[in-house]
Amino acid sequence: MNDSYNISEWDLEIKPHDSLLNLHLNDVWNYRDLLGLLVRRDFVSFYKQTIFGPIWFFIQPIFTTLIFTIIFNKLANISTGDVPAPLFYLSGTIAWNYFADCLNKTSTVFRDNANIFGKVYFPRLIMPLSIVVSNLVKFGVQFLLFFLLMFYYNVIEGIRVMPNIFILLFPVIIILMALLGLGVGLIITALTTKYRDLTFLVTFGVQLLMYATPVIYPLAAAPKKYQLIISCNPLSGLIETFRYGFTNKGEFFSSAFIFSVVTSIVLFLFGLVVFNRVEKDFVDTV
Repeated sequence: MNDSYNISEWDLEIKPHDSLLNLHLNDVWNYRDLLGLLVRRDFVSFYKQTIFGPIWFFIQPIFTTLIFTIIFNKLANISTGDVPAPLFYLSGTIAWNYFADCLNKTSTVFRDNANIFGKVYFPRLIMPLSIVVSNLVKFGVQFLLFFLLMFYYNVIEGIRVMPNIFILLFPVIIILMALLGLGVGLIITALTTKYRDLTFLVTFGVQLLMYATPVIYPLAAAPKKYQLIISCNPLSGLIETFRYGFTNKGEFFSSAFIFSVVTSIVLFLFGLVVFNRVEKDFVDTV
């Protein structure tokens, strides 16, 4: 080796001690090719041995929407306002599924990838990021179904369901849902390295959280005394704004949306710091 070769010429330097706030985001960017490979792996491993393959992207929200329409709209007689019930439930379902999938899969990332983490170095944040990106592709496919249903009601049924100016917030809403699911998931996966029981609590808690989110009912239809409580759920402002922007039905809850923005960013940053702290020695405890 040439004696003139020095440490500054290395692409990566691994140090035993590092600042808690150093999130190694440059390393994440350098490993962006690995991120793409992991996203592809998620699709191949999940759908390779299924009969319907990616068609499940459509089957899941369609059946969920049908069940919600029959049970909550027809039998329970829960009003969806001026929005056609199937369109109302589909909009809430695809938005909720994106958040829930990000949260559930990120919350077990340390446990699920312990063998890989213990054998080779790469930025650990790549794993949860690949989950968010994979689910974003799934959301995009399901959003196409939502768009087709909007087209059906406008053209075939003659029911005017048109977007308004708040549709411009759509990219912001998706990013915030990703940050929220990722942030909470990172906090939970850090805790589950020592407390495995949290895995069962998360699975149960996410199912209950859906009923505290305006997925099967509009926020305006909730009793006044519960609206403030529901608005404290950071997902409420995001889903309500998403639905309002595309259907122009209902109303925009500015306070709930602002609360969602602040909470999503704070939880994401806190999750990053916690994840960065635990990843240094989680192999010894997982």
